[in-house]
Amino acid sequence: MAVILIVDDDAGLRTSFAKLLDMEGHQAITAASGEEGVERQAKDHPDLVVMDVRMQGMTGIEALARMKAQDPATPVIIMTAFGTTATAIEAVNKGAFDYILKPFDIPEMLGLIAQALDASRLAKGARKHATPAAGAQVSLVGQSRAMREVYKQLGRVAATDATVLVQGESGTGKELAARALWSYSGRKDRPLVVVNCVAIPESLLESELFGHEKGAFTGANHRRAGKIEQAQGGTVFLDEIGDMPLPVQAKLLRLLQEKQIERLGGKGPTAVDVRIIAATNRDLEAAMAEGRFREDLYYRLQVVRIVLPPLRERKEDLPQLAAHFLALHSKAMSVSDPGITAEGLAALADHDWPGNVRELSNVLQKTLIFSRGLAIGAPDVRAAIAGRAAEPLPDAGEALGEYARLAVAAGGPDLFNQVTDRFAAVVLAEALRVTGGNRSHAAKLLGLSRPTLLAKMERLGLTVAAQIKIGDALS
Repeated sequence: MAVILIVDDDAGLRTSFAKLLDMEGHQAITAASGEEGVERQAKDHPDLVVMDVRMQGMTGIEALARMKAQDPATPVIIMTAFGTTATAIEAVNKGAFDYILKPFDIPEMLGLIAQALDASRLAKGARKHATPAAGAQVSLVGQSRAMREVYKQLGRVAATDATVLVQGESGTGKELAARALWSYSGRKDRPLVVVNCVAIPESLLESELFGHEKGAFTGANHRRAGKIEQAQGGTVFLDEIGDMPLPVQAKLLRLLQEKQIERLGGKGPTAVDVRIIAATNRDLEAAMAEGRFREDLYYRLQVVRIVLPPLRERKEDLPQLAAHFLALHSKAMSVSDPGITAEGLAALADHDWPGNVRELSNVLQKTLIFSRGLAIGAPDVRAAIAGRAAEPLPDAGEALGEYARLAVAAGGPDLFNQVTDRFAAVVLAEALRVTGGNRSHAAKLLGLSRPTLLAKMERLGLTVAAQIKIGDALS
C-alpha cells in the first residue's frame, strides 16, 4: 500500500480519485490548494503526489518546486487540461515525474502511478542508504538530477519484461542498476544469474551460457545446463556484453527472437523464459562499424537503454556517497565511523574520479585504514587518491624530549599538568589559526566535539584571537 497525495481545487475530482485509489489498495490523502499540498507533503511524507497545474493561489508548478525542495525523492505527477509544450517542459524542468492530460484515461493513470511508485521506492531506498551486511550488494546512491532521471527510468521499465541495455563508464554501478531492475520486477522471486562475458574464456563462454550435451567436446562427461537455463523464469544479467564473441552473439540473438536456446551438441532447441539485461562500457556503435558487434543484436538489446552518469557529472552526490561508503566500510572493518570533514569533502570534489563510484569506495576504504579513528580530512583523501598513506604526525620527539628534560630538572608542584596544559594550548591555538578561528572546523581537525573544544579553550584561557607560538609556549 502506498500513500498518495491528491492536490486539486476540484472537490469532485478529489473525492472520485481518492475512491479509485482506495479501491486499488492505496491510501489517498487530499489537499484543496497548492499551499495545502506543500504542507501535507511536509507533514505526511507521501510516496507519490498527483497534482493539478491550474489552481487558485499557488499554481501546481510553484507547488512542485516547493515540494522538490522539501523532498527531491518524492515523485510528482502533474495533471493539466492545457497540454501545451510549455507546460510539459516547465513541469519536467521543475522535477515532475511525468504529466498527464485531463480528462485522463483511468488505466493510463493507474499505469503511470505504478511506474512512479516503483521509481519512488528506488529513490527513497537510495536516500536512506542503509548499510547492508558485509558482502551484500550496495544500492544505488544519490539524489542529483541525473540520478533521479535514472530512478525514473528504472521505475518505468522494472515491472516490464523488456530487454534493457545499461551503459556507462566502468565503476558507475551498472550491475547495481541491473539488480534494481530485477528487485522491482515480477521475476524478483526467481533467480538473477550474473555472467561477466569478459571474465570467461572465449572457448568456454558458449557452454557456460547455453550448456552442453554429454560428449559435445572432450571432457564433456555429462549433460550440463547453462546459465540461461539455470535462470528459468528469472533474469540473466550479461555484463560486458561488448566483449562477447560473434558466434555467441548469434546464439544470443536467437534467444531474444525465439525464446529458445540450443545446447552444444544438442539435437534441437529448448524453450526458455528469461529476461535479459545487458551492460557494457564499450561504444557498441563503433564496435558495429568495425564488425565486432552484430547490428541486429544491438537493436534487440536496446529495447530500453539506460545510461548511468559518471561521478564527475554528479559531484553534488559526493556527501551522500561518502557517508554511505564510510558507514559501509566501517561496519565491515568493525571500526567506528569517523565521518568526514568539510575539507575532506572539498578534496573529494577536486578529483575527477576516472574510476567513478568504485574508485570513490576504494579511496574511502583506504582513508579508514589510515585515519587512526579521526575524522577523514583533506590530507587523508589526497593521500588515498595518490595511493599512499597520509603523512604521519611529525616526529617532535627530540624537541619535546629536551623540553621535558628542562621541565623535570626545574621541578615544581603540579608540573605534569602544567606541561600538558601548555602543550594542549599550543595545539589548540594552531588549529584555530589554520581554520581562521572557526571553532567547528578546528574541532573536526582535532577529532573533538565542538563542546569539548570550547570547554578546553575556556579552561586554558584561550581565545580565538590568541597568537601562541610553539617556541614561546614551550619556553
